Amino acid sequence: MHRRRTAIALSAALLAAPVLTACGSDSHPGAAAVVGGQRITVAQLENRVEEVRTAQRTATGDQTQYAQEVARTSSLTRDTLHTLVLDRVLNRAAKDAGVTVTDRDVQTMRTSLEQQAGGAQELRTAWLRQYGVAPARLDESLRTEVRAQKLAAALGADMNTSTGKAVFWKSLSDASKSLDVDINPRYGSWDVQKSSRVDAKTPWVRDVS
Repeated sequence: MHRRRTAIALSAALLAAPVLTACGSDSHPGAAAVVGGQRITVAQLENRVEEVRTAQRTATGDQTQYAQEVARTSSLTRDTLHTLVLDRVLNRAAKDAGVTVTDRDVQTMRTSLEQQAGGAQELRTAWLRQYGVAPARLDESLRTEVRAQKLAAALGADMNTSTGKAVFWKSLSDASKSLDVDINPRYGSWDVQKSSRVDAKTPWVRDVS
């Protein structure tokens, strides 16, 4: 897959001042996280992880290769939770900014990325390997990509500048505060300065150009 160039380079923004923090607690038993009063249950998280593991098992040629892939993505559970929480925060920030994403927007991005990757299957494989996104969740992930780009545009945030990055992440900070993000301590804590987990692979917060 050709290295993708996005309209916004967000990875460097993670080096900015801390803007989103929340401490985990035991106040929500059975929840991996609570965002805006809505639970992301441990069962939901485990189901998402199993979707990825199943896709990895299908994509690899044998048990040995699958075991290697599991070892390479040993932080999958925490990374997946990070993505689920961050997507909800982004969705709130976009809603506050009046940003909407259409199915056509998603299809346009998918078509472009498929051309860069060399085909639909190649894109699914690349997204699975690079970002831990199961093929069935590809459009969902791309919708988040589009939403991030449109939010930056709506804010007038040039993500190639420190000022633009600060504007973008402040919008997420405001959204996070209103949502009162709470992470189960078994999965860590919420800190956007460190991207919650510095090794998490979320497409729209990484510059892969």
